[in-house]
Amino acid sequence: MTTSNQSTRVILATAGYDFSIRLWDASAGVSYKTFSHPEKQVNSLCVTADKANLLAGGNPVLRWYDCNSAGSDSLLMFEGHTGNVRAVGANRAGRFLFSGSEDGTIKIWDPRAGTSCVCDFDARKAINTVVLHPNQGELISGDNTGAVRVWDLAANKCSSELVPEGDTPISSVAVAADASLIAAGNFNGNCYFWSPGEEYVPVKKLRAHRAYITACRLSPDSRFFATASSDRTVKLWNMHDFSLAATLAGHTRWVWDAAFSADSSFIVTASSDQTAKLWDIDGGCVVRTYQGHVKGLTCVALNDSL
Repeated sequence: MTTSNQSTRVILATAGYDFSIRLWDASAGVSYKTFSHPEKQVNSLCVTADKANLLAGGNPVLRWYDCNSAGSDSLLMFEGHTGNVRAVGANRAGRFLFSGSEDGTIKIWDPRAGTSCVCDFDARKAINTVVLHPNQGELISGDNTGAVRVWDLAANKCSSELVPEGDTPISSVAVAADASLIAAGNFNGNCYFWSPGEEYVPVKKLRAHRAYITACRLSPDSRFFATASSDRTVKLWNMHDFSLAATLAGHTRWVWDAAFSADSSFIVTASSDQTAKLWDIDGGCVVRTYQGHVKGLTCVALNDSL
């Protein structure tokens, strides 16, 4: 990991309940910049593909930051949600942002056109998680009623709905980089996998934890599946046979979020214990601990792509 220039530097961001977002020198473990975030906690972070901007979802607004700015305030604030914003993201080209909220809506924003919502999907159920499909034309959401929904951006509608375990809330969804698999984790500690096609074909039910799953992530190379949990651990699963590869134990409170490095060699985790940790996947050990926040962390974002 280097920090030599815009194209190769690492952007590692953490946030939580202390009204701040920190950017870190990933190798040194030192925070070099703090952004202010005045609206309660930050629930979700996203670093844009070009590493120029950071998007933060709070309650009930989104804030848009310039990673290269000398100031600590956001450039733009997107208002329109009426509930906690639980998920944020951006497409690869930076042409639109998206957000999912406990108010039951998914909103699309164009930062080039101002701060008004340009498209709105009404799920009518509290949204816990939203990710962008690799085709850049669909969003996949999970909600409190236990539904996983696929939203077609061109058709402006829900195109598929999956309900794996009745009304058990879906806490996190993930999609493989090659779009070969969709995964969802729920409050019962279970994960479900589907293979996309004309219909979504069930592939596997995985009993991952005996406690809440707070986040699930597929590694960029699709070798590993990570599940973070209220049981204070992150588990890594081999995707070729769904066997347990490693249990990452070291946090002392709930682990809320996780992010893989671009080469799938590392994973960063964020916890209520006020720390983030960088783990070596092959060794299953902590490489670096990031300390500086004064309250619990809820989210982490990492962009170390070339």
